[in-house]
Amino acid sequence: MSDFLYYCFMTDLPKPAQLIDRFGRTVDYLRISITDRCDFRCVYCMAEDMVFLPREQILSLEEIYILAKTFAELGVKKIRITGGEPLVRKGALELLQNIGRIESLDELVLTTNGSQLETMAAALKEAGVKRINISLDTLDADKFKAITRTGDLHQVIRGIQAAKSAGFKRLKINAVILKDRNHLEVASLVRFAVANGIDISFIEEMPLGVVSRHNRSEAYYASASIKADLARHFTLLQSLEKTGGPSNYFNVAGAETRVGFISPHSENFCSTCNRVRLTVEGRLLLCLGNEHSVDLKQVLRTHPGDSDALKQAIIDAMLIKPEKHEFNIHEQPVILRYMNMTGG
Repeated sequence: MSDFLYYCFMTDLPKPAQLIDRFGRTVDYLRISITDRCDFRCVYCMAEDMVFLPREQILSLEEIYILAKTFAELGVKKIRITGGEPLVRKGALELLQNIGRIESLDELVLTTNGSQLETMAAALKEAGVKRINISLDTLDADKFKAITRTGDLHQVIRGIQAAKSAGFKRLKINAVILKDRNHLEVASLVRFAVANGIDISFIEEMPLGVVSRHNRSEAYYASASIKADLARHFTLLQSLEKTGGPSNYFNVAGAETRVGFISPHSENFCSTCNRVRLTVEGRLLLCLGNEHSVDLKQVLRTHPGDSDALKQAIIDAMLIKPEKHEFNIHEQPVILRYMNMTGG
């Protein structure tokens, strides 16, 4: 951190209109989980018999909007709404409409499992959502059922088609790849993306929460292995495009589709991290792979209507954002919270 920024943090001088951590990284991207609930039970995301948070422990929709607006006033330009499955929360569409009206935001985007898109895609477009990421790990209906435990592949495919018809600027599939579970399908998934004119990102599994349906060390499948598999079917050209997230993108030669790789284990991307997460219970999580956090719900409820106190708490939180995560796929996770508790 520069001497000037340190002085601003430690004195009563006016604070900069940006969030900058102690490693000089500007935080301009906020991911907000609006629910820990989901209509799927994906094996790498949560336990089969999840116990969800009681209503009084989670942020109200009004509190979420206040926080989104406050972060925008502090320089955040991109907000991603996540869950659980965000679209199962009552009032989610109205919340998206309100956040979509924040003038200083460049982008309001959404991550979903796709189960609700068939009926909600057009309304989401009207609400101001610019891009949608859809979780889709397999095109095999039986495997899809096994991975999600409760999901219907055909419902998700219809949702993707509805989102295409609604005219979104960009749609992207997110696929978590597990060895001997779905790693032989990466080429099929890219062909599906190409045929539909959408993007796809392959994700190395992140060790959050204790899972019982597979051994994470044995199921780990590195991005380099996926690239090698794809090279037998496609020509991938390095892209300079970025969407503000951790994906490293390649263009598929002869197609509009971009293939991204999110590689928390094999290609650490922490040096350029511009993100923080707000959990549904109001914790500002400074790093996906660490527990450094600040309870913004407590600030909101202890100082109702005090925007200065809230802004100061957010600015001060930048001082504890860690340099990097320390994921180890070969050990039991240090982070015991599940992905649905964190925000996808």
